[in-house]
Amino acid sequence: MADDELAWLPATTLAQRVRSGDLRVRDIAEQCLERVARLNPTLNALVHHDPEQVRTDAARLDAAIARGEDPGPLAGVPYSLKESTAAAGLPHTGGMKAAEGHVTAADAVVTRRLAAAGGLFLGKTNLPENGYKGVTDNHLYGATRNPWNPDWSPGGSTGGGAAGVAAGLTALADGSDGAGSIRIPAAMSGVVGFKPSTGRIPQELLPTGFATFLSHGVLARSVADAALMASVESGPDAVDPLSLPAGDLDWLAAVDLGDGTPDLTGWRIAWSPDLGFAHPTDPEVLALCKDAVRRFADLGATVVDATPAWSGVEEAMWSAVWLPAYAGDADYYDWDALEGQVDPELKEIAFAGARQTGAEIAAGEIARTAIYRAFRAFMEDHDVLVSPTVRVAGIPVGMYGPPHLDGLPLRQRMLGWLNTYPFNMTDTPAASIPVGLTSAGLPVGIQIAGGQPRRRPRPPCRRRA
Repeated sequence: MADDELAWLPATTLAQRVRSGDLRVRDIAEQCLERVARLNPTLNALVHHDPEQVRTDAARLDAAIARGEDPGPLAGVPYSLKESTAAAGLPHTGGMKAAEGHVTAADAVVTRRLAAAGGLFLGKTNLPENGYKGVTDNHLYGATRNPWNPDWSPGGSTGGGAAGVAAGLTALADGSDGAGSIRIPAAMSGVVGFKPSTGRIPQELLPTGFATFLSHGVLARSVADAALMASVESGPDAVDPLSLPAGDLDWLAAVDLGDGTPDLTGWRIAWSPDLGFAHPTDPEVLALCKDAVRRFADLGATVVDATPAWSGVEEAMWSAVWLPAYAGDADYYDWDALEGQVDPELKEIAFAGARQTGAEIAAGEIARTAIYRAFRAFMEDHDVLVSPTVRVAGIPVGMYGPPHLDGLPLRQRMLGWLNTYPFNMTDTPAASIPVGLTSAGLPVGIQIAGGQPRRRPRPPCRRRA
């Protein structure tokens, strides 16, 4: 099989063929190493990559299979970790120049689970400084570029992971999402990105274990591949006080619906082109998403134009989530010594967070609660809420955000082009799915958001014969 063909095999197919003995892990490893050597110098998706360790791990997996052992559900599937996900002995800087050379002594829960599932670890991927913005560049590793066009950003903050999956460097990528950091790069890189409910995948990304806006998640080239990775990463762990019981959730069964066309009869799909926000959406993005929404109706669903009755969503995200999340950075770093080595916008956020009063944070939390309740009531009458994932077709490398937001306050520059962050405030699942390319050849994604369990049972999704 040609190397390029092997690179695009689904993770589910790779794992099945490795388990059957039809494909050796060392062959997958060599294909990955060749593509990384050829493509990563341009893309800068992987910022830590050890070819000899990849070969050693591949040989170990092949030897286990030769002994008749089950390698696990990932069985030689290549994957990456976000640089901010702890892996013993590997870089763990958050893209901060001030943390250059820092490594961790222990693995994160997801790191251990992916390795135990038999996956083939390819390396760690790039992110913006402390994951604070929606494009991927920093003063330590530099900028990551979009495989569709290297003049454009792949998005962020899991931009390195999205670019690696989109370029066929890896089949799967670990990510984390506090305001859209999985879904933004998924949309801008043309891959699937999934943020589960808070606690579904244990996380230890922050010093506090009680952050309800941040979650690990997955990037893949298909929904089935995303389900495979999520099935490995999910489940409770004592390290995360918010982690959820596994219950009877079967990720793979949810996408393995047999042959035939999906039947969404009985489903009620809410379509909102802007989620009620004032900022504009690129006409090409909107047109591609509208065309995708029509497919729901073709499959039997009832599609209605509807938006939750929420207000002040951007302001609540800023005051209740984003500023408090970065307030600790104000005293953690010597900002004067970091002049020219860190984004000034990150410093602005940190000090704005440190200046917040308790009353201001409490008011933001009250507003966040009202937003959650409005969404909860809305989802009693709808099965999913669909919108464009982001409002722009792309952002050139080196730019902070969309040019039309230049000159506005930092809050609008950061959040004014995103439709992702409301579902970090509601702690509910959301995914970005590719729906096409613009006339300039840039990917566009549609966001599908779900709600909490509710009184009205969701109709089953079946297949038409």
